[in-house]
Amino acid sequence: MQDPKLEIQMLHDRVMVKPETNGERRSGAGIVIPATAEVAKRLVWGEVFGVGANVRTVKVGDRVLFARDDQYEVDVQGTTYLVLRERELHAVATERTEHGTGLYL
Repeated sequence: MQDPKLEIQMLHDRVMVKPETNGERRSGAGIVIPATAEVAKRLVWGEVFGVGANVRTVKVGDRVLFARDDQYEVDVQGTTYLVLRERELHAVATERTEHGTGLYL
């Protein structure tokens, strides 16, 4: 018997995020920083793939900034996602913002 396809619905204030790959980075001067380099408490960008009913500030498709530490990982069809609360997000990169920082990605 084959498992039925079930749609994932996030609950309450939970957000499901696919983190960007942790590969090599470049400094502003063009120096390559390997993925194995030790950095202190680095925040990570990711794309939102699901939001709960009580989430107010982010939508599916937004890019968000969050800390990778102590998050719950889940594999869905071979892709790893993180599940976190909306309050654990530090920033949202979106075209809809009303009050931004003046910085753009």
